Amino acid sequence: MTFIDFVIVFVYLVATLTAGIMVRKYVGKVEHFIVAGREMNLYLGIASLAATEFGIITCMYTAQNGYDKGFSGAAPGVLTAIAMFVVGWTGFCIKPMRDAGVMTIPELFEVRFGPRVRWLSGVVIVLGGLLNMGVFLRVGGEFLVVVCGIELQYLVWMMTAMLILVAFYTILGGMLSVLVTDFLQFLVMSVGMLLVTLLILYQVGWSALVDAVTEHHGTGGFNPVTSADAGWPYVIFNGMLALAIVLTWQTNVQRLLSSKDTKTGQRIYMGTSFFFVCRFLLPAVWGIAALAMLTPDQQEGIKETTQLAMPMFLATAVPAGLMGILIAAMLAADMSTDAAYMLTWASVIYNDILAGWRKRRNWTDAFGIFVNRMIIACIGLFLLVFGLWYQPNIPIWDYLTVTGTIYLSSMSVLMIACCYWKGANNWGATGAIFFGAVTPLAYLVMEKMESTADFAEKIGPHYSGILTFLLVAAAMVLGSLLKPAERSAS
Repeated sequence: MTFIDFVIVFVYLVATLTAGIMVRKYVGKVEHFIVAGREMNLYLGIASLAATEFGIITCMYTAQNGYDKGFSGAAPGVLTAIAMFVVGWTGFCIKPMRDAGVMTIPELFEVRFGPRVRWLSGVVIVLGGLLNMGVFLRVGGEFLVVVCGIELQYLVWMMTAMLILVAFYTILGGMLSVLVTDFLQFLVMSVGMLLVTLLILYQVGWSALVDAVTEHHGTGGFNPVTSADAGWPYVIFNGMLALAIVLTWQTNVQRLLSSKDTKTGQRIYMGTSFFFVCRFLLPAVWGIAALAMLTPDQQEGIKETTQLAMPMFLATAVPAGLMGILIAAMLAADMSTDAAYMLTWASVIYNDILAGWRKRRNWTDAFGIFVNRMIIACIGLFLLVFGLWYQPNIPIWDYLTVTGTIYLSSMSVLMIACCYWKGANNWGATGAIFFGAVTPLAYLVMEKMESTADFAEKIGPHYSGILTFLLVAAAMVLGSLLKPAERSAS
């Protein structure tokens, strides 16, 4: 990085921190802290949701998908965009959820399934969410040290600095700070992504990208169904996951619940839908460019860690000045994602896991805000420790889908049943939560143990994910049907 790159990054960081800190004076109630007082309009909602769902981690795994699978790696983005538009257009599940006036998904479930299911839902959401987010700092730090040409030994310091910056304004301002900084981060991120993509198309050329995909992946690089690394299991599982993400991924839902009314929430979903195609496709182009431009020796050197291909390529391809914009854009993307996710899991811990304590002791808003801030600080510490300790053995996107399935599988089934099946009850909900959590956790454990690693590799994350969704749906139906009908009081 040159001096001008450092100046660009420094100015951006100062502007972001200033904006995030200034709104802290408007946080007077827990509702302000968690859902911004439900005053979010359409355009701020679109910018915030887009910024939240694109971090350095997103850029890394989508670029890795492009490097490993060609254009087929963007298939999850297309599936998510379709699901988000249809759900926003029809209001499927999200309309009754927003109409209910809840602050989190488990709060909605309490009305139908009781307080125990609410508590269990909160536990699996936080478990899956924190395991999912646990690799964000490490992957983000790896990107920055490779792109900036810093030694990997400084990864710990890079991760710590990123975490402190994000946690600082999130702890102070909650959702209000996240929304304000998200808007700024969305602008910087969009400019940086477009400029880098145009640079790649100019330097490498579209025909060279297509040729690289054809050479390394054949027709499977353009059609995920025929891809040796994807196939029908990949498409089916990601289709299931896409609908589950749209309906119950708490960071998405929190924007819906922060909107000023139900109609605005639906329009936010529809307006953001196409972004999910760009979110997967543009970084996939960066990964394909790395596939086309890295030397055979470089490709062999990262054979086991292909997520480093894209930052290795950008480190040499992006000129001074634009490098500063790129790093500012990636920091913008990462800060918005990390802030939103930390706030999301903290809100579930406070609103649902601690619901019993809050009701018995009648916590004030001031104390509630204090508790939320302490929870965010503890989450930040967990993320730092976990990020240093854990290294997935599977591609980043596969790891994220497996950990996300811990709660997405059960929460999506519970959501649909809660809204549209009168026969659903707490037996079915409990069974769904159990199988939704145990199945992917078992896969992660087997994948790490030497005695079962080969078996886990044969199953693969896609078949494991499909099985999880099927078991969860079966548990919901059978559990609800097996519960004896309650007798009315005579």
